[in-house]
Amino acid sequence: MTEPNTPSRRGFLGTAATGAVALTAASYSRVYGAMESVGVAFLGVGGRCQQHIDVILEMQGKGLKVRPVAVNDVWDGEGALGRGKGRGLYPSAKRCGLPEKINNTSVTKDYRHILDKVKEANVVCIATPDHWHAKMAMDAMEAGKDVYMEKPMTRTIQEAVAVAKMAQDKKRVVTVGVQSMADPTWQAALEYVQAGNIGKVLQGQTSYYRNYIGGQWRYYPLTKDMNPKTIDWDMFLGYKFECCGEKLGPTPKEMPFDRALWAQWRCYWPFGGGMFTDLFVHQTTHLIHAMGVRFPGRVVGGGGIYLEYDGRDVPDVATIVADYEEGCQVIISATMCNDTQLGEMIRGRLATLKFTGGGDYMKGFEVYGQNIAGGPAKPKSDDGKEKPVYEFKNPKKGNATYALWENFLQCVRDGNRQTLSTPELGAAAFSTVAMGVQSYRQGKVLFWNTDKQTPTEADGSWAANLEKRSKERGKPSHIIGWKGGDKGSVVIPPEYQKLEGPWVNGEEPTEKKG
Repeated sequence: MTEPNTPSRRGFLGTAATGAVALTAASYSRVYGAMESVGVAFLGVGGRCQQHIDVILEMQGKGLKVRPVAVNDVWDGEGALGRGKGRGLYPSAKRCGLPEKINNTSVTKDYRHILDKVKEANVVCIATPDHWHAKMAMDAMEAGKDVYMEKPMTRTIQEAVAVAKMAQDKKRVVTVGVQSMADPTWQAALEYVQAGNIGKVLQGQTSYYRNYIGGQWRYYPLTKDMNPKTIDWDMFLGYKFECCGEKLGPTPKEMPFDRALWAQWRCYWPFGGGMFTDLFVHQTTHLIHAMGVRFPGRVVGGGGIYLEYDGRDVPDVATIVADYEEGCQVIISATMCNDTQLGEMIRGRLATLKFTGGGDYMKGFEVYGQNIAGGPAKPKSDDGKEKPVYEFKNPKKGNATYALWENFLQCVRDGNRQTLSTPELGAAAFSTVAMGVQSYRQGKVLFWNTDKQTPTEADGSWAANLEKRSKERGKPSHIIGWKGGDKGSVVIPPEYQKLEGPWVNGEEPTEKKG
């Protein structure tokens, strides 16, 4: 294998983590300039949002110019004071130093009051159930706010495309809360791959496996505090609201109040996409970034409810196979009933890039060379004896959510839309996993229509076009930003292939010249 074209440490860290360096109080002051303080409004203050509140309170405690200014949730919360950090409206208001009762301004069950009345809210953090993400994000941008929105960025592909377009049109700074994008490993991998070091990019794989005795997402406890008196069920369902021409959710007649529907909403299709969109999107986002691809060409989703027959809609085993116009494939697999992971890697003609570690930050990646066989090829075994030809060791540790917020807030001040986790990347990753959901539920292969930015069905041109290119001895397509020329992308036929070709009228073909 040739010497890899590796990015310099300064180069890839600069590209991967622009604005994601630790900010001191002094540097933060320079970043925000004349702004007295950046005000953050939290919409949907459940378990995940408590971590976002942690980040903002920690920054505030360090003397940085950022502070919580409003909270919104449809649930009163876990008792008057909450348990631990608490969840819900009143406990979160207390944590943020806000009034501990509804004032329909900074503490409210209707997020629109915050957008209309809390002028110091420069930024909106959206951590509601998935079906509310797009509506709130678009309303916030319309009100002149920048947006940190939890993954998955929306519930439907149409919504994802619309949010990304509005962010572009309104020139708003939006980041999607895939915290792994604060990890420089993925940018370093992208630069390594783009340089041609692993040859023609062929396949990526990733997984997200869990195992919980009570069934996935049933670990969110149901309490007496959750009832129609403390929860605005109508607001939660969202049937009175529309986004992209569709109502947000079912009516109370279609779906009467149920504590499980409320607290464990990830188990049900009206509110999300199960592990396809809740978990796969984490892995898909950073993997397609590292591979240099975006929207898929075609997607197949498989799996089923094979064990967790507990009233849920969503499967406990799932796999997505996504093919890309750049001439490569991504495999995303999971089960919620076994926690042995599928190794995360990118396969190329000349080498395989294997990611190591896990958690908020990867340890890095290792690259293993390929010996291209001159005869019948045997599967390569992983016996642990092979040494990597290149290693990237991730220098970053700590809280990736904190780092993603640092980057986002700096981009807000700079008016820089290129956050570490852009809505354009978010829409591409979400479209892949959402097409997996649709394929699984409808039993269809789905294709991406680039012009219309929508999935289509039963298009035989995918295979036909590739077969035509093969017959014409065409060249392979490459990933975005490819700089490797033909490296690892050329087939060298054996000498005897000169004898191929059809015989006509009993005459053998003219021998092909090399």
